[in-house]
Amino acid sequence: MSIRVTRNIDEVRTAVRDARKEGRKVGLVPTMGALHEGHASLVRAAARDCGMAVVSIYLNPTQFSPSEDLDKYPRTPDNDIKLCESCGASLVFMPSDEVMYPAGKDAILTRIEVPSLAANLCGRNRPTHFAGVCLVVSKLFNIVQPDVAYFGQKDYQQAAIIRQMVRDLDFPIKIEACPIVREADGLAMSSRNAYLSAEHRRQAAALSDALFAARDAILAGELPTNDDVTEFVADCIRTNAPAGRINYVQMVDAEDLHDIAFPVGNIVIAVAVKFGQTRLIDNIYMELP
Repeated sequence: MSIRVTRNIDEVRTAVRDARKEGRKVGLVPTMGALHEGHASLVRAAARDCGMAVVSIYLNPTQFSPSEDLDKYPRTPDNDIKLCESCGASLVFMPSDEVMYPAGKDAILTRIEVPSLAANLCGRNRPTHFAGVCLVVSKLFNIVQPDVAYFGQKDYQQAAIIRQMVRDLDFPIKIEACPIVREADGLAMSSRNAYLSAEHRRQAAALSDALFAARDAILAGELPTNDDVTEFVADCIRTNAPAGRINYVQMVDAEDLHDIAFPVGNIVIAVAVKFGQTRLIDNIYMELP
């Protein structure tokens, strides 16, 4: 059976209700479109784990500040639908702004935030971003009412915030964070990679190289403190990606996302680097004694 595509909330709810009558679980993959192999891995996981895989494709304006790249964000709806179908999705929900925010996004008075998890890393430079993410994801959860929702580990902070929001607000939803999918040279797959010039694309591989080198050095006992780790990663990026402007390099606790003094326990080393107007993020998770 061919994939079903709708822009209508009632049609989504009817399809989900029918699936539940048939005893199927429902998995949701929220996306902003411009899908790539990283997204495909999430859709495949939802199709594998659940009888019904729903993919939402919505470029959400509330998570972009006025100075960010909403208008330039790549839009590839036909290719996105083909990818969803090839990965086993049952339904694609592609709402318009009028469907998601009937009175306009500025008329929304409700805010959903997880301040302690949003204050660090990307939240330092994008102070309104995660409130916009929580708002739209909450709306999607209410529309689809999935059993499981799938997010990528590349957006580690986002997944942590959504997991905490689900816990605090008693959403009956399991959050699955799936591994980062990388290009052959290690660059984390991202819709924004399409913005990079050929030279910036070549240099961007330095982000993952620096993270993997830091992992190896930590395991060898060569980077005993936070400063040692972050300076090592930053130096690797400056040396191998001179066109990149470092936004942050941080080592944080994997649960509360606060900076930690020493690489112990479950940690995340995260980076954000700009090449021209394109901001890339990456991270590596480690479980240490």
